Amino acid sequence: MAASTAAEIAAVAARLVVDEGMEYNAAKHKAARHLLRRRGAAADLPSTEQVEDEVRAHLQLFCADTQPAELLALRRLALRWMERLAEFRPHLSGAVWRGTATRLSAVHLDLYCDDPKSAEIGLINLGIHYDAAGADSQAGLQVLSLADRCPELDEPVTVYLVVRDRDDQRGALKPDSRGRSWRGDAAALRRLIDGAPA
Repeated sequence: MAASTAAEIAAVAARLVVDEGMEYNAAKHKAARHLLRRRGAAADLPSTEQVEDEVRAHLQLFCADTQPAELLALRRLALRWMERLAEFRPHLSGAVWRGTATRLSAVHLDLYCDDPKSAEIGLINLGIHYDAAGADSQAGLQVLSLADRCPELDEPVTVYLVVRDRDDQRGALKPDSRGRSWRGDAAALRRLIDGAPA
């Protein structure tokens, strides 16, 4: 029964991710609240991989004609920011890296810094306007955000910059349970872009 409920939560969460642009964790919790309110029961949340599988299925069924171009546009935007912020050893993560992003998705970049303030100083020196989005509640990491217009989508996209300690970079490329990486550097992203359909 718990596995069945987790699968249902994953399916509802996937729709929230694709149709509303929600982040995976927020979508899982919202889906669980919705389903469990109707049933009055408790359940284990699905893994991120389970939700991602459902997102991929949803995209294939409902967004196959638009999602690849939207993903490519977001990856190109991410690469521009990675090149601009190269001194902070940026790595792309999230849906744009994993290939499940749509025009509603944000770009997530991890910056690896010797000093947590150096990223903010670097943005100021580049004349980039940003907001301090606060801290990632799970990891206690500083998160900066900015908006940039994506020419190919003709709309603004939110870019989140997660400021990490330089030493964290060693574990950055650890794979998920299926051997796929959670993030990649600019060279890896260029390879994805070059392999994408035009």
